[in-house]
Amino acid sequence: MSTTLNSHFNQPGIGLGCMNLSHAYGTPLPEADAIQALCQAFDMGYRHFDTATLYGGGRNETVVGKALKDQRQSLFLASKCGMAIGQESGKKEIDGRPDTLRAQCEASLCRLQTDHIDLYYLHRLDPNTPIEDSIGALSDLVREGKIGAIGLSEVSAATLKRAQRVHPIAALQTEYSLWSRNSEIAVLDACRESGTAFVAFSPLARGFLTNTLLDVDTLVEEDIRNNMPRFYKENYPQNLNLLEGYVAIANEVGCSPAQLALAWVRSKGDFIVPIPGTRFVSHMKENLAADSVSLTADVVARLDQLINQNTVHGPRYSAVQQVEIDTEEFV
Repeated sequence: MSTTLNSHFNQPGIGLGCMNLSHAYGTPLPEADAIQALCQAFDMGYRHFDTATLYGGGRNETVVGKALKDQRQSLFLASKCGMAIGQESGKKEIDGRPDTLRAQCEASLCRLQTDHIDLYYLHRLDPNTPIEDSIGALSDLVREGKIGAIGLSEVSAATLKRAQRVHPIAALQTEYSLWSRNSEIAVLDACRESGTAFVAFSPLARGFLTNTLLDVDTLVEEDIRNNMPRFYKENYPQNLNLLEGYVAIANEVGCSPAQLALAWVRSKGDFIVPIPGTRFVSHMKENLAADSVSLTADVVARLDQLINQNTVHGPRYSAVQQVEIDTEEFV
């Protein structure tokens, strides 16, 4: 399968989400280990690398830059602005004002050791800044050659259409997996109709679909999943009950549970690019191999019926997290 995101290189339809190396899932890897993992990812065939200003307070962009600067002309580099760790507050802040986005882009270029970023996302919609103003600022960066294309993350189809009136939107990135189907409400259709690539983050359901997290008590305190309702102790055991049938289908197909999850995402359209993240090189290799896994229509239908918004226990985000996103919700 081919998309506008991988058409420049002979690369697979699966990218690498780099966040896990520095942010959100427990203790970050030491810098040297993270750099080595990224170098190995490139060597095994990854060409689409996704990072953000937010991740690790900029440390993730730094390790990506150090690891891949010598391969810059042979890869597709994506990053994000508009959500960062505040210098004074030390907390996550959403800010889509034009001056903020420009300053964050300049800082990202330095950390990434490059003169341009191929795809630059507005990480979250700022409710206090019109989307037209944010996209206008990013379009200036396109004209200046500092970014190649504009993307959006966790926005609704309506917001996508507003943004497209200001400047073409190359990609929309949102969580998408068997257990996170919100994009199916309207966003996937909007992307398909407008020729916008859809980039699926957390396509492995934050590890659930790998069949390796069997006890949430093993999560370290810093792991963001502790604050996500589907991983709460009252919900997760019920969600685990879905895995028996899921693993049976993976065995039938002849792939790992993780590869089945990625193949399902890719089966939903050739404009969709999953970007699984991991701290482990072995998992990077396993995920990349899913590029060659094909599913029959019958298998896709059985997966659709087995794990979906009606069979999963718990909402995707907590009430506090939910206010940060603009994506449509099931009623």
